[in-house]
Amino acid sequence: MANSLVFTIAYVFILFCSSAFGNRMYLSWNKTNSVVAASNADGICKLMVEPRGYTCEEHKVTTKDGYVLSLQRIPLGRSGGKKGDRVPVHLQHGLLMDSITWLLSPPDQSLALVLADNGFDVWLASSRGTKYSRGHVSLKPDDEAYWDWTWDELAAYDLPATSQYVHDQTGQKLHYVGHSLGTLMAMAAFSKGEVVSMLRSAALLSPVAYVGQITSPLGRTAAENFLAETLKWLGLHEFNPKGDAVTKLLKKICAQPGVDCTNLLNSFTGKNCCLKPSIVDVFLDHEPQPSSTKNLIHVAQMIREGTIQMYDYEDEGENRRHYGQSTPPAYNIESIPKNIPFFLSHGGADALSDVNDVKHLLQTLKDHDRDKIVVQFQEDYAHADFVMGTNARQVVYEPLMTFFKRY
Repeated sequence: MANSLVFTIAYVFILFCSSAFGNRMYLSWNKTNSVVAASNADGICKLMVEPRGYTCEEHKVTTKDGYVLSLQRIPLGRSGGKKGDRVPVHLQHGLLMDSITWLLSPPDQSLALVLADNGFDVWLASSRGTKYSRGHVSLKPDDEAYWDWTWDELAAYDLPATSQYVHDQTGQKLHYVGHSLGTLMAMAAFSKGEVVSMLRSAALLSPVAYVGQITSPLGRTAAENFLAETLKWLGLHEFNPKGDAVTKLLKKICAQPGVDCTNLLNSFTGKNCCLKPSIVDVFLDHEPQPSSTKNLIHVAQMIREGTIQMYDYEDEGENRRHYGQSTPPAYNIESIPKNIPFFLSHGGADALSDVNDVKHLLQTLKDHDRDKIVVQFQEDYAHADFVMGTNARQVVYEPLMTFFKRY
């Protein structure tokens, strides 16, 4: 317990320092990684997929508001087969992550590769601002305007663009899998009628909609103390929780005898039951990823207010300019089409997708077609178990694939 507290405090300090005082450090880190990305055009395919024996393709898609996003396609499993006759699955990561989320574990435990080995055409999307999706038709990441977005834009632009691209490339309707913020993006989009015509089904892992009851000490403390707003006041529009110095320090800490760095994740996500300590080292090689400070403020507003609504500019004039009304419009989750097949999986130890918040979501979906919604509850699972748990294949992925095969 003492170790957990010490390293939690250390991590919070590191995150704040790397954000509040790390512009120079980040610019250096970003230039380094831009060179890597430019010299390795295949990106995530070459880095994480092909070395494991899988075929992989790199794709790019441009959103209506000008952001250039990376997509990876894994069209076949290791056993091969015929390309093009498989049902597509679109995977969408959560906050401060990218599509490597689905590739952190060994091949027989990583959802992207498990799906490929089981006959699906797998597509991985990375949201704007992350390492492999930093392009724009006119802006650069150094521009303040580049970071003027929240998950409102991810739902309105990123998700429709990537889903449409997968649909057009495959000529088929697709299954969707979201984790954490990837579930919020989906529900917000679905509530406005976006993407639904292209869907076979949607899986929501660690669903995030209502977050007013989260028990994560870090998440709640940050929201209640307006830490993201503080960063904005400091003029820091990009939130970058990762730099070379931070990563090296964390790895050094994690290498100390008797230190289990899964506590770092547990302190934020809840006590994950099923992570190997070694997974944190792999995690730190690739994650976490940048997001906009404005996005973090939006999430903090949801935590404080317990609502699902668009970004609040906290100024009636600004809200009217953006929305035509003095307060931000709410997302009407009840308007999600009732015949969308849903697979919803949540955990009893999850501090971000809290059990009571999920109950609130399920109550909101009470009129959904009963034969079109499957709810799975794992008592010992926390937030990261759904994407990095050693037994996630048996506990979550196998039932998920059975569900997909119904549609």
